[in-house]
Amino acid sequence: MGKVIFYEDRNFQGRNYECMSDCSDISSYLGRVGSIRVESGCFIVYERNGFMGNQFFLRRGEYHDIQRMMSMGMMFDTIRSCRMIPSYRGSFRMRIYERDNFGGQMYELMDDCESIQERYRMSDCQSCHVMDGHWLMFEQPHYRGRMIYFRPGEYRSFRDMGFSNMRFISMRRITDMC
Repeated sequence: MGKVIFYEDRNFQGRNYECMSDCSDISSYLGRVGSIRVESGCFIVYERNGFMGNQFFLRRGEYHDIQRMMSMGMMFDTIRSCRMIPSYRGSFRMRIYERDNFGGQMYELMDDCESIQERYRMSDCQSCHVMDGHWLMFEQPHYRGRMIYFRPGEYRSFRDMGFSNMRFISMRRITDMC
């Protein structure tokens, strides 16, 4: 079980909201989020309500200032929802496809990939099927840029999911003890 505490102000000050599961609307509890303490587990925080918008991965630790998190790769300064990542200890397997609806080149990943361009000579990834494990995809090589969380399931079109202006280039397994 995970636990995250959101605080309205920097340095864990002001009102707070404790969360131990998914929360689609943090703004109904707090006016803003200024700092975060993840006491256990791993979470994905979202820029907008309803698990929408830009995303950022949080592991156990203290995040004193949301503004400073931008130097850690977070691409937004407002947190409106969060999703707990369930603990997973099995194998990892994901198929990535060059085009929507599982079209074009297909490659199967079982480990992290710093660049699909370098490893597979693949210029783009537009759909995937996550068979095992939880994954993060990044828009730049070496796990940089905006990220998206994928749990087991079929993702036929990243465009239809609202990611039409993103190209996924690197993929990383979530191996933390969430």
